[in-house]
Amino acid sequence: MDLGIDLGTTYTAVAAVDNGNHPLLPFLDTEGDSHDQLPSVSAVVGGSLVHGFEARQAMAGGAPGVRSVKRLLAAPGAGPSTLVHIGEMEIPLVDLWADFLRHVISCIDVPGPHRAVLGVPAHAHTGQRLVTMDAARQAGIDVLGLVNEPSAAGLEFALRQARNLNSKRTRVIIYDLGGGTFDASLVNMSGQSPEVLDSVGLNDLGGDDFDEVLAALATRHLSDTPVDRDELLEACRIAKEALRPQSRNLLVDLDSTTLRIPVAEVAEACQPLVDRTIETMDPLSSLLNSADSDVAGIHLVGGATSLPIVPRRLRELFGRRVHRSPNPTSATAIGLAVAADADTLGIRDRLSRGFGVFRETESGRGIGFDVLTDQSTRLSGTTTITRTYRCRHNIGVFRFVEFSRTDANGEPVGDLIPFATVVFPFDETLQNTGTDLDADQVDVHEVDNGHLIEETYTILETGMVTTTIIDVDTGWSTTVTMGRPTTTSTGTVHR
Repeated sequence: MDLGIDLGTTYTAVAAVDNGNHPLLPFLDTEGDSHDQLPSVSAVVGGSLVHGFEARQAMAGGAPGVRSVKRLLAAPGAGPSTLVHIGEMEIPLVDLWADFLRHVISCIDVPGPHRAVLGVPAHAHTGQRLVTMDAARQAGIDVLGLVNEPSAAGLEFALRQARNLNSKRTRVIIYDLGGGTFDASLVNMSGQSPEVLDSVGLNDLGGDDFDEVLAALATRHLSDTPVDRDELLEACRIAKEALRPQSRNLLVDLDSTTLRIPVAEVAEACQPLVDRTIETMDPLSSLLNSADSDVAGIHLVGGATSLPIVPRRLRELFGRRVHRSPNPTSATAIGLAVAADADTLGIRDRLSRGFGVFRETESGRGIGFDVLTDQSTRLSGTTTITRTYRCRHNIGVFRFVEFSRTDANGEPVGDLIPFATVVFPFDETLQNTGTDLDADQVDVHEVDNGHLIEETYTILETGMVTTTIIDVDTGWSTTVTMGRPTTTSTGTVHR
């Protein structure tokens, strides 16, 4: 069965492709009750991993566990071999995520084989995309593609909110505030294939951060009463999810007491976080200022938008052009199922981040930066970039990074994620050593008549990047899949 899987920071949702429909698949909790979502938590019980509702129950009983694995995925440098510590267990990030996905598949109880489109944050770096894809494959899922989460929400909007579009207003801003990240995308909804035109976002702001703010607020109301921090955070999360627009108080239910915090205090404490998302979204939302704007409005998705202050604050600024999805916590999963459905809408996505390389210049005395692609690069099929030049030094050190944007001078600005460093010998003698090179122990100097070097960068539709560097004169080559440990292939050294 073809699926759309939204691996959320707090909850995971799955929608299916079923004869043109895209229903959410149910998950049963430990009491046998049905839910549209599965908690994205893992715990260790008796030396073995458990997930979802069982893990949440085990953690409430004191078992070691981990929440917000997706936030770990978003950390700079995170990759498949990044270790996660759960009590005394130490497990690679990709293995933990794969085991969780196996649990997800076992819970939905639908016939295989299972094929899926999975969601990733619009500004997910390559390591995060790699772990997501590798984990799904380890779990026995045939990965049809990775789609940026706001893009998937755009498909859900096209499916269910088309009445807000007309011939003059054909674009929509997707405001996606999840448990661990915030993304906003401008999507062109005209035609049969919605197209992402631009994206902005924050990898360090989501529902988890609202929980922290609420915990700090609750602590002030507790005075000197000691409370376990994990218990307090969980109680605040539950209280946050129970808030409704008509709620007058936030009820934080603890073992020792129940706090009643006026929603006015909650709004005041949380507004700086909401305003940070609004500031980040400004390059897109400023398009609404024009009287003849073709932007239909702002479509709110993501579990954290359930906090009333979020839509309320946005409507204070943008009025009636703010619409919240009827399925804010499941919109992405539905959109991913739409993307997996060959008989419905597709989407033309963009890379939504830049990709470039720092190089040493002037015999190591200077640093230059080359932009290889920017955030406007379309993800359609396979994109290949090839560069050929004569080297000017005996060794090359390539420091590959991803970035949000470039400034007027072509320098990277915003989030900068280093994800691979490649040391490549341009000198045939160094190539013949057969050992890994340490650039700090090599005398870097300029050379005359340097070898012909060819760089090939392959960007897949999933957003993954593979780099191959070849010394054309000797045949020495290095191939790196960004997000994996660097792999060097010596090839054949021609003499």
